[in-house]
Amino acid sequence: MISPPPVRIKTISEFHRLKGLPKPEHPLISVINIEDLKKVPEIGLVNSIFDFYSVSLKRNCDAKFKYGQQEYDFDEGTMFFVSPNQVFGVEHRKNDSEKRSGWMLLFHPDFLWHSPLAKTIKQYEYFDYSVHEALFLSDKEENVMNHIIQNIEQEYHSNIDKFSQSVIIAQLELLLTYSERFYERQFLTRKISNHQILDRLEEILTAYFNSDNLIESGLPTVQNISEKLNVSTNYLSSLLKVLTGQSTQHHIHNKLIEKAKERLSTTELSISEIAYELGFEHSQSFSKLFKNKTNYSPSDFRNSFN
Repeated sequence: MISPPPVRIKTISEFHRLKGLPKPEHPLISVINIEDLKKVPEIGLVNSIFDFYSVSLKRNCDAKFKYGQQEYDFDEGTMFFVSPNQVFGVEHRKNDSEKRSGWMLLFHPDFLWHSPLAKTIKQYEYFDYSVHEALFLSDKEENVMNHIIQNIEQEYHSNIDKFSQSVIIAQLELLLTYSERFYERQFLTRKISNHQILDRLEEILTAYFNSDNLIESGLPTVQNISEKLNVSTNYLSSLLKVLTGQSTQHHIHNKLIEKAKERLSTTELSISEIAYELGFEHSQSFSKLFKNKTNYSPSDFRNSFN
């Protein structure tokens, strides 16, 4: 089934108009009550692109959210994050619940001008997951988020003064920092699914280095591994750093060094031949990496067995 072309929504005012909402009180930031959104008459997948950031918490929506290759049902305390120019879809169903609730926070990049957050927002990797994992909140965590949203809404509903932007941005930073904390908690507590990814990573790397394709295809890249795991490079990196303290590239190099040690200690192949087998065009690059990881040159490591 071919996905419909995405609808681009350029401004927060345009989003309000399309959803049957009053004109936003501030053109660059808005908090929307999910219950106030106009019911969607069409059934099926609707793809969209925003020119602004969206952070949402939704409950009891009879719909599926699709972001990259991943999909999931809305559930209690489910948050998701969309950055400008990301394609995402919502698949509406016939029985869209009358009990749906939650909120949406929309803010335009222009609102962040002349603030540190304009640059540091890129450090929050959950905005960049091309294959997205929803953030599932406990009741206590949800209360924290709701309180911050209330503060933001209250601030821009008040009379705007020279402090308003700074106060709201401080609350935005707090919201994003708590989100990062709760994602890290989620990585640690969702052990079964996360450890399945680790097991699958180990299988993929083992298969890579046991195959004869390295000569033709070269070393596996982080992008290669992420695609095989059906997760984004940023998501995989975040998960591995929390669970193992190491990046994806470290895991690739560890498996490479493990294979190199095996070849150095059990064969009479030259250093150049082993480097070539492991996907290196130049043996000097292999020797440099091996020395960096083990404090031994390949020759010294091999000689230690004699």
